[in-house]
Amino acid sequence: MQPELWNYRADVYGQDRTLDVAGYHVEATDGKIGSVDEATYEVGGSYLVIDTGPWIFGKKVLLPASTVTQIDPQEKKIYVARTKHEIKGAPEFDEAGFKEPAYRDRVGEYYGRFPFGRGPGTA
Repeated sequence: MQPELWNYRADVYGQDRTLDVAGYHVEATDGKIGSVDEATYEVGGSYLVIDTGPWIFGKKVLLPASTVTQIDPQEKKIYVARTKHEIKGAPEFDEAGFKEPAYRDRVGEYYGRFPFGRGPGTA
């Protein structure tokens, strides 16, 4: 597993892990993808489970915490440095096994192929 993928960037979350982002809307670099169903804040193991609603026919997706570029508590929005296409192409969400290392390794390998550092509104 690539631990850096599974940590929030310091400039996004800092040391304050008390903000609960469940229910926040999630924006990819090219538009809304859904809302946060679940979020974790474990060092080296943080992620978001996104309920995509009608966008991908009600499926869920797992996003490593490092994909988050901005959290806006006033607007209740999270911005991620991935396009809709990149997110849609990720390994299918495994409701029963998404916390297992083998599944997280597959997801990490997928998202690790894309460059980081893109912020909101960039492609």
